Amino acid sequence: QVQLVEFGGGLVQPGGSLRLSCAASGSRFSLYTMGWYRQAPGQQRELVATISSGSGGSTNYADSVKGRFTISRDNAKNKMYLQMDNLKPEDTAVYYCNAFDRPITTSYWGQGTQVTVSS
Repeated sequence: QVQLVEFGGGLVQPGGSLRLSCAASGSRFSLYTMGWYRQAPGQQRELVATISSGSGGSTNYADSVKGRFTISRDNAKNKMYLQMDNLKPEDTAVYYCNAFDRPITTSYWGQGTQVTVSS
């Protein structure tokens, strides 16, 4: 069982920045495809960004965050990050860390961290 813990959420003004972190337990972190998802009140959970296993050479972003968010990973620290710049009120949501273990087709989730963008 993989434990995922998110850090870094909070309240920020429009146009501001936040950096989310996700810390993972275990020794297989580098093998996981990692991702950030978010869920706003009354909405379904949606993909924000993903990063491939290994060195993380392949990334994917939702159209709504392209050019503003950057996903990255540090396998030596078992951590993933989401740098969020030029935040907008519509980015307000609970952000979840996800780890996908492709060989066993198992997905793990963190507990989520609240991001609120408001003046």
